[in-house]
Amino acid sequence: MKKHPAGRRTALLFSLGVFVFATALSLLAPLWASHAADQPNGGALVQELKIDGVVEPILATYIEEGITDAEQRHAHLILITMDTPGGLTDSMKEIIQRILASQVPVAVFISPSGSRGASAGFYILLSADIAAMAPATHTGAATTVLMIGGYVPQIDEAMRKKINNDATAFLRSFSEKRGRNPKLAETAITDAKAFTEKEALEGKMIDLVASSPDDLLRQLNGREITRFDGTKVKLALDSPQRVPFELSTRQKFLSRIVQPDVFFVLLILGVLGLYTEFTHPGVIAPGVVGGVCMVLALYAMHFLPVNLAGLLLMALALAFFILEAKFSSHGVLVAGGIISMLLGAMFLIRSPITGGGVSLGIALAATLPFAVITVVLMRLVLRSRKWKPATGKEELVGEQGIAESGLGAGVEGMIRVHGELWQAVSSQPVSPGRPVKVLRVEGLKLAVEPLEVASA
Repeated sequence: MKKHPAGRRTALLFSLGVFVFATALSLLAPLWASHAADQPNGGALVQELKIDGVVEPILATYIEEGITDAEQRHAHLILITMDTPGGLTDSMKEIIQRILASQVPVAVFISPSGSRGASAGFYILLSADIAAMAPATHTGAATTVLMIGGYVPQIDEAMRKKINNDATAFLRSFSEKRGRNPKLAETAITDAKAFTEKEALEGKMIDLVASSPDDLLRQLNGREITRFDGTKVKLALDSPQRVPFELSTRQKFLSRIVQPDVFFVLLILGVLGLYTEFTHPGVIAPGVVGGVCMVLALYAMHFLPVNLAGLLLMALALAFFILEAKFSSHGVLVAGGIISMLLGAMFLIRSPITGGGVSLGIALAATLPFAVITVVLMRLVLRSRKWKPATGKEELVGEQGIAESGLGAGVEGMIRVHGELWQAVSSQPVSPGRPVKVLRVEGLKLAVEPLEVASA
């Protein structure tokens, strides 16, 4: 029974309508949510951002997107809670430039207790419209550190003065307009001085001390502040509605990649996958996984202070594992490779802002399997080179057959090998029915000899 064409058209139109409705709903839902956030139950909208960890490019992108989103929502205040050891100068400058240009007042709050706003965090703190700290926090220690290949090179006094003068001028360029104490702030650069929340408040580098974000918002309600362009704004923060702005899925993924432990694992998986593909061509999957991991590791290497000595030690470890498969060293080469790999992991990421670099647990967990797999794979490759070919004409060499006709000097005949008839030649007489052994393949002919001669 055939279905009526009109029925098919109706079903198609209905399906198309459902698809369009679902698509429109998915596209408009974020706008409705944003509109609802713009009017949070009649209260003042406070957009919350976080600087938690090293200041790097992904974090700078997150702060920029968060400020832009707050501007679009017409937020009353942007609250950035901070706990950072510092970070990259370029990323710090991007954040500061966006804070200074923000249409919405920005408050930077070092919180919770025990947190710090050191190095790059000190600059960011002083660039905000409102600078605040929680009890038992500290800031400062903002001396610029020059890093090349993971090393902190020795620089002469003239270069040091040049770097410090550039940094202090940058700090003065916005701290003076914010009405803060630039002379005291400069000592965080020139003398690497750090300040507790009480010292920073008494030195007029911050505006207030608050025990929590709620306490901070209570103190700011009704407070008049001067923006960077000189305009005065009175903060109206009655019944504030705090709306967190989270990292996007992409930013979370990329922020994980640039962590030392994850970078080390990606590097190991990349090398292991490509090594497996090169030693066992055609497997495909390890090569694909290894290639992706290696690209991600190279991306992370662009941001991390990678130590060249660490990479060389890891390359030396790989060489030791390969040599162990070729030569019997009674485990000496394997032990040397493991030690080199562990030392390479410890040296791989080193800088004043990354803490301990690759953790020992991750280094051990990755090194031992890597050593075993590398040695086993290389031994399989070396052993396979001694195997007799199992396909093609070469696999006939050494096989036995039966002469179907007589053979001899200058006389060609036929032999049967593996159930197949082959044209054959022999330098010695061979009578029909006698066993022969294949010596070599010459085009489409087989060179053979009587089996008794081959066994003699």
